Amino acid sequence: MQSILQEIITAQLFTFLLLFMRFGMAVMIMPGIGDSFVTPQVRLLFSLAFCLVLTPPLSVMIPAAPATAPLLVALLVSEMLIGIYIGTVMRIMISALDTAGSIISIQTGFSSALLFNPVSDTQGSVVGAIYSMLGVTLLMVMDLHHFMLAAIVDSYHLFPAKGGLPDLAGMSDLIAGMVALAFKTGTQIALPFLVVGMIMQMGFGVLSRLMPQIQIFFLALPAQITVGLLIMTITLSAGVLFWVSIYEQTVTQAISP
Repeated sequence: MQSILQEIITAQLFTFLLLFMRFGMAVMIMPGIGDSFVTPQVRLLFSLAFCLVLTPPLSVMIPAAPATAPLLVALLVSEMLIGIYIGTVMRIMISALDTAGSIISIQTGFSSALLFNPVSDTQGSVVGAIYSMLGVTLLMVMDLHHFMLAAIVDSYHLFPAKGGLPDLAGMSDLIAGMVALAFKTGTQIALPFLVVGMIMQMGFGVLSRLMPQIQIFFLALPAQITVGLLIMTITLSAGVLFWVSIYEQTVTQAISP
């Protein structure tokens, strides 16, 4: 009886350890829970609690403990790489909002106003910080963090725990495609500002040729800011909701089977 209990406990501990390698790495990188304003202790405790809850139902998808130490290390490294890939996939699309904010800042005259962006953990434009924080807030309000956590669970169907190295070439190609998609999405969100900004710059150029004595810079900057804030008021909700739909589709295709 004691040996049976010992085998069960050992198997459960191994399952918990293997789950923690994948879930822990993904949670540390994913947006919202893995952002810099969430302390590492909170992220660690959340990962441990989450893995503790999922150990019984996911134990059937975890292989038996390897007989040798090299095989165990290879299995742990494989799960760690998969967790990093999942967290990176979830994080990349956040950069679309920062890209949109940078383009909008240039078009509206806010490019010189820099602010610390807690989502990207870097200094960036004010508009980029607003869009990034709004995007993360929507992910939480719309319960998409539940969707992201469920996607990690579903990843065991797409990336079973076998111990071998995952398809690194395929992962790299997919991440490169997602980076391109994030830039495209950010540009699409900022497209109204690009069109209006181009028209305004053309108008100010014609005006400077017609009336050279006018200081166009002092006239153009307030107009840029006013029109930019007006367009942002009109397009902010539509742009962020468009990003949310793209985010959900992209993560589903990249992680879920």
